[in-house]
Amino acid sequence: MATATTTASTERLSSYNPATGEVVGTVPIHTPAEVDAAVARARVAAQSWSTRSFEARTEELVAFRKALAAQADELASIIHRENGKPELEALVEVMMALGHIQHAAARAETAMAPRKVSSGMLANFRATVSYHPLGVIGVIGPWNYPLFTPMGSIAYALAAGNAVVFKPSELTPLIAVKVAEIAAKTFALSDLLQVVTGAGATGAALAKAGVDKVAFTGSAATGKRVMMAAAERLTPVLLELGGKDPMIVADDADLEKAAEACVYGALTNAGQACISVERVYVADAVHDRFVDEVVKQVRALKTGGDDGHLGAMTSAAQVAIVRDHLDDAVAKGATILTGGSDAISGNYIQPTVITGAEHSMKVMSDETFGPVIPIKRVGSLDEAVKLANDSTYGLGSTVFAGKGARAIADKLRAGMTSINSVMGFAGIPSLPFGGIGESGFGRIHGDEGIREFTRTKSTAEQVMSIPLNMMSFRQPKDMPKRLRGMIKQLYGEGVVAKAGDLWRRIRS
Repeated sequence: MATATTTASTERLSSYNPATGEVVGTVPIHTPAEVDAAVARARVAAQSWSTRSFEARTEELVAFRKALAAQADELASIIHRENGKPELEALVEVMMALGHIQHAAARAETAMAPRKVSSGMLANFRATVSYHPLGVIGVIGPWNYPLFTPMGSIAYALAAGNAVVFKPSELTPLIAVKVAEIAAKTFALSDLLQVVTGAGATGAALAKAGVDKVAFTGSAATGKRVMMAAAERLTPVLLELGGKDPMIVADDADLEKAAEACVYGALTNAGQACISVERVYVADAVHDRFVDEVVKQVRALKTGGDDGHLGAMTSAAQVAIVRDHLDDAVAKGATILTGGSDAISGNYIQPTVITGAEHSMKVMSDETFGPVIPIKRVGSLDEAVKLANDSTYGLGSTVFAGKGARAIADKLRAGMTSINSVMGFAGIPSLPFGGIGESGFGRIHGDEGIREFTRTKSTAEQVMSIPLNMMSFRQPKDMPKRLRGMIKQLYGEGVVAKAGDLWRRIRS
C-alpha cells in the first residue's frame, strides 16, 4: 500500500513492502503543473527523436536494454520488495521486459515501412500508406507487473519515434524511478523517458496534459475515468483492462499438463495478473480426476519466504476483495478444497481451490485477482464455450483438448487464446496483446503494438496524366454515358473488366 505524507513543505508518497509493512522508499507527488512541464520537455525531445533514423534509434534502445540488463538484480530486488512477488518471478518480469525492448527495436522499421496499396480505378495514381510518430505518449502503469506491463507500451512507443512520460502505480513507484534514472544516463536525449509519480490525481493530470495518446493498464473502472479525462482534449487512449479469463478442459486433454498449466496460470504472481486463469470449465467425464490433480499440485506449493512459490498480495484492498469472493462462494454452496478465507493471514492468501462454482457467484463473474481456482463441471464443450463467453470481459483464455482444440479456441470471445499451454500469448513478443469488451481496446506488443503509437497517413500520388481527368469539372459532354458504361462493367452483372482496361477504352 502507499499513502501520502507531508514532510516540511514537500508532499511525498511512501512505498511499502506488502510482506512486512516496512517503508521501501518515498517519491514526490507531482502536481499538475509539474506533469505539464514534463510533457512540454518530452515534446521537445520527441521533435528530435522522431527525425532520427531507425538505425540511430535502435542503437540507443539497445544501449538502454543493456543498461537495464546490467542492473537486472537491482531491478528485480525493487520489484520483489515493492510488489511482494517472489524474487524468481521478479527476475522473470525483468527478463520479459528486456525482451520487449529488444523486439520493439528490431521490428520498428519493418512495422512502420510504407506500403503500396491498390489504386483501384484511379490507375494513374500510386497509393501509399505510411506510419509516423504521434509525439508524446503518456503511459499509466499497474502495480501487478510494474516493469513488464508498462514496458509493453514504453518500448514500442520509443521504437516508433515518440517520447514517453510514465506514471507508475502509487503502490510501486520505485521501480519506475530506477528505470528513469537508467534512461537519463543512457539516452542522449535526457527527457526522452520521464517519470511522474503520485496517486490518481497525477494520472488524471497526465491524461489531461496534452499528450498525443494515453496507454493505460488497470481496472475497467479506472480505465473509464482515464478515458473521460482524455476526452477533454480528444486524446486517443489505449486501454488494457481487467479480465476474467476462462480455461476449458476437454475430456481428451492431457490432465496432468492441464492441471499444471491451470495451477500456474491461476496462481503465478499470487493470481494478480490480468490474464490469470480465473474460472475453469471441465468436462464431466474427467472433472474429478482433474480436480484431484490440481489439489495435489496446489498442496505442494509454499506461500511466503524467500523460497516460496507465492508471495504477499500487493494491496490490502485486494485481499479484502478476495475474501469477499470466497465468502460469497461458500454462502452460495461452493466447496473449498484448499485455502479459503480462514487461511488468509495479513497480505498472504493460501492458494484456494473451489468446486461447485456457479455463475451466480462473484468468483465466477467478477475479477478476483487473487490465488483462487474456481472449477465448474460441464456436460458438453458447447456448454463450456457458452459459459466461457458469458462475461463482460474478453482478454485471455485457455483451451486444453485434443484434435478439437483449435475449433474450441476459435469460438471463444477473447482477444487472445493459448492452446494446450497457459499465457503463451504473453510470452511471444510478436503477438499483439489486448482484449475486447470491458477488457479494453487497442493492442500492445507485436507490429500492431508499434503502429498503435503512430498516426496512419494515406498518400495518393498522380504518376501520369490521362486525357480524361476525373478530378476536374472540364469533362466531355458524353461523360455521363461513359460513366454508365463503367458502372455496369466494373460493378454490374456483366463481365467485370480491369480498371486499366476501362481507362484504355475511355481514352480511345
